[in-house]
Amino acid sequence: MIPFSLDEIEALCPGRLERAPWADEVTGVQVDSRRIDEGDLFVAIGDGTDYLPHAFARGAAGVLVADDAFSALAALGSAVRARSSAKIVGITGSTGKTSTKDILAGLCSPHAPTVASEGGHNNEIGLPLTLARIDEDTQIVVCEMGMRGIGQIADLCATARPEIGVITSIGPVHLELLGTVECVAEAKAEVVASLPAGGIAIAPADRLLEPYLARDDIEVRRFRPEDVLEFEPAEEQSRLRLKVGKREVELDVPFTARYQALNALAALHAYDALGLPLDEAQRGASGIALSRWRGEEVELPGGGLLINDAYNANPVSMKAALAHLAERAGSRRKVAILGEMAELGPAAPALHAEVGRAARELGVEIVLTVGSLAREYGDARWVETAEEAVTALDDVLRPGDAVIVKASRALGLECVAEVIQAVRVS
Repeated sequence: MIPFSLDEIEALCPGRLERAPWADEVTGVQVDSRRIDEGDLFVAIGDGTDYLPHAFARGAAGVLVADDAFSALAALGSAVRARSSAKIVGITGSTGKTSTKDILAGLCSPHAPTVASEGGHNNEIGLPLTLARIDEDTQIVVCEMGMRGIGQIADLCATARPEIGVITSIGPVHLELLGTVECVAEAKAEVVASLPAGGIAIAPADRLLEPYLARDDIEVRRFRPEDVLEFEPAEEQSRLRLKVGKREVELDVPFTARYQALNALAALHAYDALGLPLDEAQRGASGIALSRWRGEEVELPGGGLLINDAYNANPVSMKAALAHLAERAGSRRKVAILGEMAELGPAAPALHAEVGRAARELGVEIVLTVGSLAREYGDARWVETAEEAVTALDDVLRPGDAVIVKASRALGLECVAEVIQAVRVS
């Protein structure tokens, strides 16, 4: 982090600032006292006030109990960003934003000092923490931006002030709050509205987005499925041939999911928009590391395969993940452990049923569903909780199966994947 004096912190963030006797500046910001390094500022959120002594014990330069913790974090992130000349990329979308962020960060890192959001840190806490990691040498910052309603992307953009905005996709997510996919497009397009004159917007060619891409003071770059000219998966990597503008780019990438090709395409557009050389993109492609629980593949005893995609789910990503299971399974029996999809509103039963039909059409032999809404997937074995799903594993899995685990975050199905990997298939 670009250092800030404690006096500057006090002026930025109304509230109570307690200082270590030895400290006059902070060199990092944390909201988890377990992650404190010497010189960090600990910002207490919720019951974080219980951990002030622990933060000091780990070497915090100061602890902040702000009048409004979220506003304080935004002020801190914005202030650090203002002292940096780094180029900021904001990435949002209904699906694929974390993977696109990971791919772009991997592509950029060999060419310029790059900071990227950790995991899925994409909200009013995670985005300022990402900005607070900017130091004097940082040249590129890749910020993931999530939302649950209208205005939230705009708020994040007001903090980060991106020059490049990426929308990965538009689909039926957060319908419980937004109501329609049209409103999802409106909310995601706030990243385009927030760009400065001369900025660059990168978006899928989607009719729902077109009304928001009409600005004549920015450059708009669209990408399409047909721009993925070739995708050849192997055991641990894939060969991609992508059309970026008028150029073709070939990459070997360390993932096998076909749906990631569009995320790679969006990331490659952003890489190009940053002024980095397309003919040297392979330098970073080999080092791409996707965030955990997003299509992680683990070989199992007996020739089986586990695809751990337990981080989150919506109807689009569910169907894409099931198609990936079908492609990767080969001659193995296909097993899907599917948790419910959250925040879909009145359309939830129909959208779950649609995913269930997709599983059957793809030839998935065994489906174990988890959560109340998961009953709507249809003809499948059903349990209420992740713990019950673990208990059911002995009945549904055999050695040599190809199995995918996927659900909305609230279900916590990563515990099921961990048990499968550890002991259940042998």
